[in-house]
Parts: sequence; C-alpha cells; structure tokens
Amino acid sequence: MKHRLLTAMLVLVPVVLAGCSFPQAGAEPRSSPTPSTRPSKPSPSRPTASSSPVPVTGTAKAIIAELGRVRVLAIRPEAPGYRRDQFGQAWSDDHAGLGGHNGCDTRNDVLGAQLQARKYRGRSQCVVIAGTLVAEPYTGKRLEFRKEAAAEIQIDHIYPLSRAWDMGAAKWPKQRRVDFANDAASNLIAVSGPANASKSDSGPGEWLPINRAYRCTYVLRYLQVARKWSLPITAADRDSARTITHICR
Repeated sequence: MKHRLLTAMLVLVPVVLAGCSFPQAGAEPRSSPTPSTRPSKPSPSRPTASSSPVPVTGTAKAIIAELGRVRVLAIRPEAPGYRRDQFGQAWSDDHAGLGGHNGCDTRNDVLGAQLQARKYRGRSQCVVIAGTLVAEPYTGKRLEFRKEAAAEIQIDHIYPLSRAWDMGAAKWPKQRRVDFANDAASNLIAVSGPANASKSDSGPGEWLPINRAYRCTYVLRYLQVARKWSLPITAADRDSARTITHICR
C-alpha cells in the first residue's frame, strides 16, 4: 500500500510542475512599475486613417443648425498685440489635441493624414518629404508636395489665428491658444499656398474658396470651429453662411 501511494505521488509532482512557469535562465523577473520608473518617450509614428480628422460635408441643414449655436458680432473687433508666437511655437507637438505628444509636429501630422502616396525622410517615421494632394480643397486641383518647395502646399487655419485673437483668444490662457493653433481634428487643412495667401485672416463674410464644390463644407467647418472654441462670428459671416445654403444639399 505504501509503495502504491509513493508511486502516485511521484507521477503527480511532474504534472503539477508542468502547469507552473519559471523565469528562464538570465531573464529578469517581471515587476510592477514603481513611482521611480520613468516611462519611455513615445516613438514618432506615422499618422494613420484612424488618427485623421473625420471628413465633413457641408449641408444646408448642418449649416443652419450651427448658425443657431454661435454668437454673432456686428463687426470684428480689434485686439492689439497679436503675434504668431502668442499661439505658441509654430506647429508644436506640445498640445492636447489630435496628434499631440506623439513625437511629430502638427504640420507633419496634417500632411501625413491628408496627402496620398506619402514619402518620409529616412527613418524619421514623421517628416513628410513628398506626397500628393489629390483634390486640394480651395482650388480643386491636384497638387504635388515636395519638401524643397514646401510653400506650394501650406497648412491653413480655417478659423485664422489673428481673427481668433480679435474675437476673444487674446484673453485665453497661453496653453488654450496653443491647443487652438494645433487643432488638427477641426481647424487645420492642407491647401494651396497661393489660395491660403488670398484667404489670409478672412472669414466666410470676406472670402470663399474658388472651388465652389467645397464652399458649403468650408463654411460648415468654420462654424464648427467657432462653436467648439466658443468664438463668435461676424454678421457678414452669418449672412454669407445663410446665402451659401441655397447651393448646399
């Protein structure tokens, strides 16, 4: 009887041990992070479809709805002291929005999300050196981007920075202005350099894209940014938006 019991125990031990895991030779045991553990800096990553802003289409119904949610001023006020650096370093990665703190600056995030057939510099996984803007929004043209001629394609703030400054951003905390200037989800778009220059710091009351097919979407996005950031629009913006609804679906 004792002999049979001892045999059963010898058979049972290997089976139990097989269900356990032990550190391999030379491997460090896993441990839970401690407060003194420093997180590693995230590696730059190329923008993907999931990191791109969701495209919007300007419909008459959507524009009218947005008009009911924004504040309207008779004219654009003038707040002294505007400088680009009031909104932080150009194309900072230090912001709370889409692509913030991912190791790539905002300009490259937007180019990476909106250009087709992108090419990147070396192993940067970030710096876009070439690509195609298949249908540039403001002109409707196909544009080729090359790093050595970067001014041909620029990143536009649909609701311009100096306009935002006058309309209330002058009183914002600095970080809120930085977040606004780098709002890739709502306010930034890759466009033709000359078209961006002609737009300058205008709103829909003074300027509309020559690409008529994009006008409804441009107006809708302008209103959405205004609402998102609690910025007013002018009476001229409102009147232009109302008029544009006649050509929107």
